[in-house]
Amino acid sequence: MESKIKILKPNELLESFMCFGSKRNNIFKKGYENFYIASLQDLTEISRPPVPPVKAKTHTLIFLRSGVLVMKVGFHSTKIHKNNCIIIPAGKVFSYSLENYNEGKKGKGFICGFSNDFLIGQIGSQDLFKSFEFLTVWGNPIIKLKNKSAKYLVQALARIREEYTTNGLQNKLIIQSYLIATLCDLNINYQPISNHKNKTAVTITNRFKELLHKNIKTQHLVSDYASMLNISPNHLNKTIKLITQKSPSVWIKESLINEAKVLLFQTDFSIQEIALQLGFSDQSYFTRIFKTQEGLTPIAYREMIDLS
Repeated sequence: MESKIKILKPNELLESFMCFGSKRNNIFKKGYENFYIASLQDLTEISRPPVPPVKAKTHTLIFLRSGVLVMKVGFHSTKIHKNNCIIIPAGKVFSYSLENYNEGKKGKGFICGFSNDFLIGQIGSQDLFKSFEFLTVWGNPIIKLKNKSAKYLVQALARIREEYTTNGLQNKLIIQSYLIATLCDLNINYQPISNHKNKTAVTITNRFKELLHKNIKTQHLVSDYASMLNISPNHLNKTIKLITQKSPSVWIKESLINEAKVLLFQTDFSIQEIALQLGFSDQSYFTRIFKTQEGLTPIAYREMIDLS
């Protein structure tokens, strides 16, 4: 069966979760599938929450100048305050509940979406992505900025927004330059999820997360990932627990549930078809895992999405 999980383009996200109207058209200029920037206040006004678990083709950067913002990035709830950023890498599952929306209504700041191609543009290279761990699926999605760095970030994002609002993407080089500078400022303040002194263990953990992201629909065993990493399952188990305080088997289950949620939202597949999509030959086993993690069955979860 061909995989039906879609990584949504900006226009698909827009059509699904934003109100139509002149304000939306003013915010999102021609070429927004590669880059856009808006104030959080403007985007809040045209949003139609909730946003069930989805994946986007572009990276998303959210910077908060005041208030609070809560959303789910990956399997865990993420909360930021003043002078904090949330980074959602392309392809990472995220969601935004109605409760999150209501809590963050008064938040002020910026939201920016950009593709890999736009970031590279005329002046960048693939090496840029090696510099910014927060654009990877294993990176820390939260960046807490010091006051001086936050001041610089506000200036850069305000300049980008002014250029984008006035001229759209006519002067891409200006926007790309300020965007790269913005990411460099964020990088100065970035703290990896783990600062453990065992760098080899951190490297193995990051590689495990990357492999998990790519292979979760076909590889469900700790031994599968240990084999890909050329280490023993026991070594992998000890390493992942050391760095993340969770076993690789828990990481695998959580990733499977995230993929299941995306399918439950995006498709009208039966539960059996979804189980097969995720590599389960036994639907009842898949249902048990889902209920253990979420507290409700896949059918109940889908009904909850439909009601919202």
